[in-house]
Amino acid sequence: MAKEPKKEVKKKVTKKKVTPVEVIPEVVPTVVVEEKPEEVTAPTEEPLVIAKAGKRSAKALKEVDELAAKNDRKLSDDGEANKPKKIIKPSRTRLERQGKKIRELSKLIDKTKIYELKDALELAQKTSPAKFDASVDFHVRLNVDPKHADHNIRDIVVLPAGTGKTLKIAVFSDEKIPGADISGIEAITKLLEKQQLTFDVLIAEPMNMAKLGKFARVLGPRGLMPNPKSGTVTINLTVAVADAKKGRIEYRVDSTGIVHVAIGKVSFSLDQLNENAEAFMASLRSNKPSSIKGAFIRSFFVTTSMGPSIAVKVA
Repeated sequence: MAKEPKKEVKKKVTKKKVTPVEVIPEVVPTVVVEEKPEEVTAPTEEPLVIAKAGKRSAKALKEVDELAAKNDRKLSDDGEANKPKKIIKPSRTRLERQGKKIRELSKLIDKTKIYELKDALELAQKTSPAKFDASVDFHVRLNVDPKHADHNIRDIVVLPAGTGKTLKIAVFSDEKIPGADISGIEAITKLLEKQQLTFDVLIAEPMNMAKLGKFARVLGPRGLMPNPKSGTVTINLTVAVADAKKGRIEYRVDSTGIVHVAIGKVSFSLDQLNENAEAFMASLRSNKPSSIKGAFIRSFFVTTSMGPSIAVKVA
């Protein structure tokens, strides 16, 4: 009996569960290519040509630079203007800036009061702080305009009590004049050539004035040039020398219409100062121009060389 073929036993195949795997996308590295900036070539400046005239001249270029500098300064000033302002203390008065001695003496003067002339002279002697023999000065403001010829006040006056100064007088003449310290044309000419002005007053005759013409630049600025209006050019030399020794002074109005003159010294007595003051004021009033209608003297002050001023009543 034939054997039956064995049946093949099929093996069971168990399928394993496969979990899906996430596919990670491949990252492709990006390559950044740096672009080189294009090289910019600076334009070549043309050489500045300076012309003789016009906008490119040296003068015009300088003006442009100055204008630019001025505008820069304006801008900087505007910036400073916005800054907070500093508090500026008020400046002290002139009297507060004076010395202690002058401040004490100034208390004797009432600034709200106008004094009589004699009282003002007495007060001026008391308020002089100088250790030397100071001068007593008058400062008179006139109602004149010196630009007009008739308003140009100028005169000489002999003070009865003198000026208190010892003057050295020179006479440009070969005559020997009593009272003259220097005389002789040749001797004075040598002094002028060397510019050695060792005298205070120079008196000359009209006929010798031509010889002094070349020394006008030396004598004029110092007020020593002889002049007929000041009485230093005269025929009568003896009287001129005597008046100069006695106390003759010359006064004239300045460009602001004020006359400044010294009428004596603090060491004078009150009567001597009063005599000199009256002589001067009489001479000044006699020179009032006829064209002035109204007050001739606007204001009048008395002071010493270093002392405070005192207002005087105008009569």
